[in-house]
Amino acid sequence: MQEVWGQAALWLGLALIATLISIWLRVATALSEIIVGTVAQLVIGALIGSTLGADQPWIKFLSGTGAIVLTFLAGTELDPTVFRAKWKEAVAIGFISFLAPFLGCTAIGYYLLDWTPKASWLAGVAMSTTSVAVVYAVMLELGLNRTDFGKAVLAACFVTDLGTVIALGAIFAPFTMRTATFVGVALPFFLILPYLTPWFFKRYGGRPSELETKYLLLILFGLGSLAVWAESEAVLPAYLVGMVLAGTVGKDHQLIRRLRTLTFGLLTPFYFIRAGSYVSIPALLSAPIPLLAMFLGKMITKIVGVYPATKAYKYAQKEGIYTTLLMSTGLTFGSISALFGLSHGVIDQTQYSVMIAAVIASAVVPTIIANAFFIPRYLLPKRESEPTE
Repeated sequence: MQEVWGQAALWLGLALIATLISIWLRVATALSEIIVGTVAQLVIGALIGSTLGADQPWIKFLSGTGAIVLTFLAGTELDPTVFRAKWKEAVAIGFISFLAPFLGCTAIGYYLLDWTPKASWLAGVAMSTTSVAVVYAVMLELGLNRTDFGKAVLAACFVTDLGTVIALGAIFAPFTMRTATFVGVALPFFLILPYLTPWFFKRYGGRPSELETKYLLLILFGLGSLAVWAESEAVLPAYLVGMVLAGTVGKDHQLIRRLRTLTFGLLTPFYFIRAGSYVSIPALLSAPIPLLAMFLGKMITKIVGVYPATKAYKYAQKEGIYTTLLMSTGLTFGSISALFGLSHGVIDQTQYSVMIAAVIASAVVPTIIANAFFIPRYLLPKRESEPTE
């Protein structure tokens, strides 16, 4: 066990360094964790000829749990009331935000980079995402999450990522009897959950034993196991569970805060550092053109698709550009999709490194430009109106 505890201390030390970097540079913690994982793997390999041990079973478990719970939390951020009021706008902007880079980057991978069909489709999936984590953090910092504009943008993000989740499952999960069994079990379960969960929490919740957390983890692990058995990915049902519970669990701020503490304090550092450890710096240096092609492909297709959609719904110029840039970000689902492809042999390490680097660039560049030049400040609420939880 000495080796396990030492390795755990190393990984959490890297997570602490990544958190400090994110504070100093004012970037998303997930972004700094990926970069720290990449650099740490390179440095440790060069100094002592060893690795971070990313394939240790216990690290893979914590990493996978982090991806599942983070995906669930992203789903719970959906505001059902706003979505019902602005569903046409959210669906239109969100769908084109998914479709344009999905088709465009798939074509770039296949025709320009000469990747295999499966690798090209995976590139399209990974580049189609919008980072809910980045967008939500920006909205929260500015207070735009409390405006109709901000809520509509967040709803569009969910539509985009839902398209990514469905595409990942539809393309890379072969439809078999196991798939049919998974769908047959999951669909009625999703219908029951919004009614069962609040009743169960009201009757047995509110105790120090954290029954609510155990209940949710049981559901996420159970459906995740069934999804993997059906040759899919465990994060796919987690996002849908979060969405169907957004009107119940999503409104329990104390529960969500406790889940965030567990997730961001322990679980997601293992996921993002592990994802970063698979990035090969030499592979990136030897393949700058694929990296540039994927990054520009995502940016251009997002702009060409999203900006006209915002104008169709009469967004002011700054609102349209700001929305377009935020919808161009990517991080969590892009890295999840890329890591899925690497672990299932769909892409090689060089292709994975290109995708992860393009995803990281898309998390940073559009956010910096949007916040530097295009914030619709006339929509910002007064700080004194900040609600308390």
